[in-house]
Amino acid sequence: MNLKLLHAKLNRSGDKAIYIQIADLIIESIKSGVLKAGETMPSTRHMATELSVNRNTVVLAFDILINEGWIISEERKKTYVSNKIQISQVSKKKKSQIQPSEIFRNDLIFFDDGLPDAVYTPMKELARAYRRIFSRKAHWQIMNIASEFGDDKFRETISSMLNQNRGMQTSVADVCITRGSQMALFLTAHCLLEKGDVVLVENPGYRPAWNTFEHVGARLIPVNVDDDGINVDQIEDIVKKKRVKAVFLTPHHQYPTTVTLSLARRFQLIELSNRYGFTIIEDDYDNEYHFNQRPIMPISSFESIRNYVYIGTLSKLIAPAVRVGYIVSNPNFILQIGRLRKMVDLQGDAIMEQSILDLIISGDIRRHQKRMLTHYQAKRDLFAELLDQHLKDKVLYQKPDGGLAFWLKPINNTDLFQLKEKVNSELISFYTPDRFSYDRAISGIRIGYASLSEANLEKGVRILSKYL
Repeated sequence: MNLKLLHAKLNRSGDKAIYIQIADLIIESIKSGVLKAGETMPSTRHMATELSVNRNTVVLAFDILINEGWIISEERKKTYVSNKIQISQVSKKKKSQIQPSEIFRNDLIFFDDGLPDAVYTPMKELARAYRRIFSRKAHWQIMNIASEFGDDKFRETISSMLNQNRGMQTSVADVCITRGSQMALFLTAHCLLEKGDVVLVENPGYRPAWNTFEHVGARLIPVNVDDDGINVDQIEDIVKKKRVKAVFLTPHHQYPTTVTLSLARRFQLIELSNRYGFTIIEDDYDNEYHFNQRPIMPISSFESIRNYVYIGTLSKLIAPAVRVGYIVSNPNFILQIGRLRKMVDLQGDAIMEQSILDLIISGDIRRHQKRMLTHYQAKRDLFAELLDQHLKDKVLYQKPDGGLAFWLKPINNTDLFQLKEKVNSELISFYTPDRFSYDRAISGIRIGYASLSEANLEKGVRILSKYL
């Protein structure tokens, strides 16, 4: 990849954010064939040095490219140009109808699974917080090794936030900060599970969690999800016959269907957990985005619960590239988490934690969340109108109370894999149901609406309607 040419094309005095320019220029290189499918991308550190920008700027650009499907990142291996999009083939098919220059001016419209819009990342506020941290503290304080549990003041603030906003009863000793919710899942799995342990999971559900549990050697049993969330009667039938170690679920806005676990099922699940001794692992991945007056309180907030691990994240609120999550559980389990984290990540990102703490204390986070709630609620309503207008007789859906995605179920028997191939011919893409299905592919599409412009949302829905 010619980084010198990329450096020369960056407009540092323009209105367009540098990380968006970098992403757009890389997309242009992929479309034009300069970057080939499978070609390894430079490291973010090397690219930042060559482009004379902060590494976080390149990380944000890569995050956009990964989310939209242009590049693929393999953990601890490499990042490379996706071999799944096949832009060159699309261009050849359309050559007689559309000039290449017109295709290159239009990005692939990718319906992700519910990512926030990177354009609204509070970069200025975060940069100011960084500067305040460095100006306020001595260098030896900033660079000193912090606790494996995370910054104490930050943990205290997270605990207070959970107690005030989510009805929980936590203390600092109940909280460990992690680099995002996936790290929290990894630490939880390795501290809680042993080879052969049975874990019940939602189906459809969150495959990265399944992969994490299987990495430990756990045996997974899928449990169906309906309009009231995970089927707790089915869980009861299983725990009466087998020794179950844990149940993993996303009860607030179930991933991927967006349904909320009913109150009756919450009580029933807690009663079963207390009686049979299994741990409830609750991933509350997008609690901040709830549009009704009263958000649903976590299962972990119920006083009667005994065995629980609560996982949350700030990455969806701030930016996916800002990896900040947390685990909440009893102090003994948190001690185990801390010991394991110290082996793989000595102290985490103490400066980032202090910077986000600064944003919380200053009120910047609260103001940002308020703006985003208003913005995304309006966007959700617009998307619902588009669905009613173009897909009313073709899909079933419930307008979600929160979150950044819809779950669409085709009314007629539809091969969603073929549908994806067809819409790809017009530069539209989405995740096929094998991403969410445990075994047999479930008929449904999770469509994220937050990261796309209103024009692209409308175009995407119209093209989906054309081929459904």
